[in-house]
Amino acid sequence: MLGAVQLGLLAACVVLFVPMGMAGWHLSRNKVLFFSGALFITLAVGVHLTPYFPSVSDFVTSVSSSSVDVVVDDRDSCVSLLHEIVWEVRPGRVFDFGQNNNSVNYDKFWSWKESGSVESCEFQRLKRHDVSVLLNGSWVVVAGDSQARIFVLSLLGLVLDSEGMESVRGSLFKRHSDYHTVVDEIGMKLDFIWAPYITNLTNLVAGFKRNRVYPDILVMGSGLWHMLHFTNASEYGVDLGVLRSSVMSLLPVSSEFGNDEAVSVANSVSSPSVRSPAPHLFWLGMPSLVNSMLNTPEKREKMTDKVWGEYEREVQGSGMLRQFGGPFQLLDIGSLSWNCGIRCTDDGMHYDGVVYEAGVHVMLNALLIESHQKL
Repeated sequence: MLGAVQLGLLAACVVLFVPMGMAGWHLSRNKVLFFSGALFITLAVGVHLTPYFPSVSDFVTSVSSSSVDVVVDDRDSCVSLLHEIVWEVRPGRVFDFGQNNNSVNYDKFWSWKESGSVESCEFQRLKRHDVSVLLNGSWVVVAGDSQARIFVLSLLGLVLDSEGMESVRGSLFKRHSDYHTVVDEIGMKLDFIWAPYITNLTNLVAGFKRNRVYPDILVMGSGLWHMLHFTNASEYGVDLGVLRSSVMSLLPVSSEFGNDEAVSVANSVSSPSVRSPAPHLFWLGMPSLVNSMLNTPEKREKMTDKVWGEYEREVQGSGMLRQFGGPFQLLDIGSLSWNCGIRCTDDGMHYDGVVYEAGVHVMLNALLIESHQKL
């Protein structure tokens, strides 16, 4: 008795080769028509017969899978190049030698490095309309210290006009306070949460889970206050570990980070807070410190390059960052501020808005990559 494969082959031969022979007989007087007809029927034969040859099917599948892998690899490589930013810092047209604030005497410009790999990623310096489209209807939460506050100011500068920004400055920079605004034109809600310590960030995440309400974009960062008031990097690292565990429970079961912790929490009956899709998570890195420019003796004593390095190593070792298996995409204010240099800061700690503007554009381009969008 003939098997299914043999019957399939026989049927394919009858249905396809007989018409092909008849077409060849009728079209033999016209070479163009004969070639076109033969090509079409040959392709049809190939499509019908491919399922009956496992090796061919496997080859097609493997090629398709390889193409997907290439796309993913390209996406990951572009994410790794987001901070390939170069700076041009030059004296301004009006240079006031009597001005103590040295940074105002310099104009600063940034752009992505001109190299083949970076240019192939097509990073974009987004205009107001593009940012409005990307963030339309989003809830954005930024939590941290004064660095995060300046980051919020730079983000709002891309969606608000000059009149709107004037009102923002007075409200946003109230000392040690939270800030909330809604950009009605695009339906974007933004919250800044004053959270100078990692424990504050952990409590914030616990509040999201308790209320079962989650932002679309969550930017977090803290460390400078702990460095100044506790100066204990290992203790800071322990706090980071607790925060990481709490954040991992926000991730869906099919976590792209491949972390079993997220899966175990998601499978727990007592954890209904896991939702999909997860928020877009970003870690706002600490800026480079210029010790000689810090404005108090206590800061110059405690916030040294050595201590800064110890805190940075705790962040890397905690598994917070995506390149180390964690949930957060790094916004590397440390490298951005270092490359901009001492002409971009007045107090060795807080940098000009252009540095944070570059960080905002890194975040926006990361969102475009993650969502496979182009504007």
